[in-house]
Amino acid sequence: MRVAYFPDSFHEVNGVAHTSRHFEAFVRRKNLPFLCVRAGSRRPLLLTEGQLTTLELPRGPLSFGLEKDLRFDLGFFRHLPLVARALREFRPDVVHITGPSDFGFMGVLLANHYHLPLVAAWHTNVHEYAARRAGWFLGKLPQVARQQASTAIEEISFFLGAKFYSLARLLFAPNPQLCQLLETATGRPCKLMPRGIDTDLFSPARRSRAPDDKDFVLGFVGRLSVEKNVALLVSIRQQLIAAGVSNFRFLVVGHGAEEAWLRQQLPNAEFPGVLRGEALARAYADMDLFVFPSHTDTFGNVVLEALSSGVPAVVTPDGGPRYIVKERETGFVAQDEDFVGVILHLMRHPHLHQKMRHAARSDALGASWDSVFESVYASYALALRKTGEGIWPWTGMRDRD
Repeated sequence: MRVAYFPDSFHEVNGVAHTSRHFEAFVRRKNLPFLCVRAGSRRPLLLTEGQLTTLELPRGPLSFGLEKDLRFDLGFFRHLPLVARALREFRPDVVHITGPSDFGFMGVLLANHYHLPLVAAWHTNVHEYAARRAGWFLGKLPQVARQQASTAIEEISFFLGAKFYSLARLLFAPNPQLCQLLETATGRPCKLMPRGIDTDLFSPARRSRAPDDKDFVLGFVGRLSVEKNVALLVSIRQQLIAAGVSNFRFLVVGHGAEEAWLRQQLPNAEFPGVLRGEALARAYADMDLFVFPSHTDTFGNVVLEALSSGVPAVVTPDGGPRYIVKERETGFVAQDEDFVGVILHLMRHPHLHQKMRHAARSDALGASWDSVFESVYASYALALRKTGEGIWPWTGMRDRD
């Protein structure tokens, strides 16, 4: 099956980019025909290696920042003739997009133009992000009006997102709750697309702390932004100090808008910035407990990476991470106000903590990226069957610029 893939991020530091890079690595290993259209180079760059074709396109001066390293280009359709030509030459059987981005809109337009089956993966709860990002405005409203406005923003954002995703024949989502929600809202079938893990890279063997380092290290990896609920890290520090606990410190990996504030509020924390590869694996392995207070993550790659590193995790009951953590085996699912209680419990019961470290590693060994993408390819067949014509015939199609 020939797949044209339009990810909204690839080289950046986020879950979509992480998944996309592993997707490309999978098709390389399997030698599958695959076209990846993505942002990256300063000028259009088309490369073919075996059955893998990549088209990297620059975002221009009309682009604006969505995150520190992620942008949306209002003038992106200037690339339409080039992308259309690459699509015609590749002759895909299915088009796969990852969201309502500049690349996603391009994929939708071309799939419709050439009558190709479209599948779409929901990776980010943009409706929840929108409500939290509006905090600067909502904070000026009275409490009752603030809550009503926040709910309205979230509902409208989800409605618009669902309308966009209903253009696809088949959806993917990283957790069962979100799959059910999307099926109800769009009327489209939704298949699970979880995340895999490189257990050789993320391993307890990467631990590099000195034997005499007795601090209990609380770790966080991710975007340092309001939707990740990173303010809870500051509250945790204050509560631990109030409880008379001092033998702890934070290891906070990542960057984002809240970084400067966190540095001020967490004077005993280490902020190494964005890490990759072995440096990131060592950081995970040097943690004692992974603290992930996000309420908006659809999956939580970082939680799986922590477990693979032998680090139990405490997560909230909202979103995808709660499906990764096995309660009281590989970690805890807790409300914000209960995070400190979990931390104190593990600090005071080292034998339980050690048992959970072993369980976390053992559980992560059962995940693999190959199984994730093999399931995706099996699901593509469903999208093709829905067309009623099997593989779409390109022969006889008019050559259009």
